[in-house]
Amino acid sequence: MKFSPFPFQVFLPIKPIPFLMGLLVAVILAFGTSAYAQEVADVSDEVLLELYRGARVTDVVDGLVTVGYMDVGVMDPSIAPLWRDVETMEHRFSGIAVTVRYGPTNRPMHPGADLTQPENYEVYRQWRGMWYSQLSTEPFGEFIKEGSVVVMDNRDDNDTGSTGSKNIMDWQEKGAVGLVSAGGVRDIDEIIRQKNPVYTDYSKRGRGERIGRNEVIDVQRPIVVGGCTVYPGDVIVADSDGVVVVPRRVAVRVGQIAYMELVDDIKGRRELFEKTGRTYDQTVEIPEEPATFFKKHGLPEDPNKP
Repeated sequence: MKFSPFPFQVFLPIKPIPFLMGLLVAVILAFGTSAYAQEVADVSDEVLLELYRGARVTDVVDGLVTVGYMDVGVMDPSIAPLWRDVETMEHRFSGIAVTVRYGPTNRPMHPGADLTQPENYEVYRQWRGMWYSQLSTEPFGEFIKEGSVVVMDNRDDNDTGSTGSKNIMDWQEKGAVGLVSAGGVRDIDEIIRQKNPVYTDYSKRGRGERIGRNEVIDVQRPIVVGGCTVYPGDVIVADSDGVVVVPRRVAVRVGQIAYMELVDDIKGRRELFEKTGRTYDQTVEIPEEPATFFKKHGLPEDPNKP
């Protein structure tokens, strides 16, 4: 993506002398280059996964605001966890987005055969196999690795269960830590029983299988889920407060700010636990000091200093 260092145009009523024009351009370019360098600075997935491990949505949202991203990346509250376990916190996750988009098919329900007739059962099976192997496949699977979050845009793809209890387990075996979907999830009882972390709009769940209903359109391309644009490689954080998407270009600084806020919150709550006689739990286990943690991973010790 090409970045423009000029977010606005400058108009002057008179033609400046060459020296002043050069100075003006130099100042603007210096500002733009600095902003660009800060925004596109990147680190490995592994460092980001460590930085966001245990992150909370609220702290990440605050981090986004701190770097100028007001109300950016916060998914609609309808995208919520299918289940919660506040003892183990297994419903929470953070990871790197792998994206896929499914859309409604524009093909006939079947090209010719009358499927109400028993003798056409084998024809149906062939048609079904073709659909799953050619039209509504899962090509994003090759991009899943440790720490991936499958983010699925399947709005308006008919009453389709684009994913279910088995698919999700297959993705987890490859390393996926969770699923965020606009809808189209089925086998919900099994998903809950298996404790597969899934965030979706429950009112948009799907019942039918993909054949005759949807097709895969895009893989590892920008998609929209819950009112947010998600690029492959963005950071996804999900807990009972919902889902937040951190654009890759600011993921380092936002993650550092969120980590600092989390540590401060833990320390404050731990003091209150002690004052009120509460038994310590995992939510007040003090993590590594921010400066030490950041230095260990090759990050600036203070993300808010140049």
